[in-house]
Amino acid sequence: METRIPFVSIVGKSDVGKTTFLEKLIRELKGRGYRVAVIKHDCHGFDIDHPGKDTWRMAEAGSDVVVISSPNKMAMIKRTDHELSLDELEARIMGGVDIILTEGYKHGDKPKIEISRKAAGNQLLCSKEDLLAVVTDQHFDIDVPFFGLDDARGMADYLVDHVLVRKEAPEVPSASNK
Repeated sequence: METRIPFVSIVGKSDVGKTTFLEKLIRELKGRGYRVAVIKHDCHGFDIDHPGKDTWRMAEAGSDVVVISSPNKMAMIKRTDHELSLDELEARIMGGVDIILTEGYKHGDKPKIEISRKAAGNQLLCSKEDLLAVVTDQHFDIDVPFFGLDDARGMADYLVDHVLVRKEAPEVPSASNK
């Protein structure tokens, strides 16, 4: 039986620090040896290509898939006829990671960590049932774990203990196995 890759969506109002917190969380998880994928939601549409560049020209010519590859990274641009669900995106990631973090998808069906700043208001976007935790500088009267705005280490600890599938320690050959 195939194990599903755990998803966690980082959500919150505009300009509350979602990307900043996500950057810290990624670094913390990577420092612990976890492989991390990130999906950024953009409800307005996006272009990662620039007019006039070769890949842009190929897409403009009608290519359904354009891939650019170099010795240390690759990117694929694929036309779709609908916005892909998180489960469809997971299938396209094709494994190789321990966790998929998303920025956005506040209406998605995956567990969420809400980032909330007092300066942006005193109400959460998500219901308690949708929340794994809240990262904030204020108090909310709900029964979920709370973390400070700079506590990526604490959040990583929480994810390791409650969300990530335990990583097995690599097997070290013993003298009797040689």
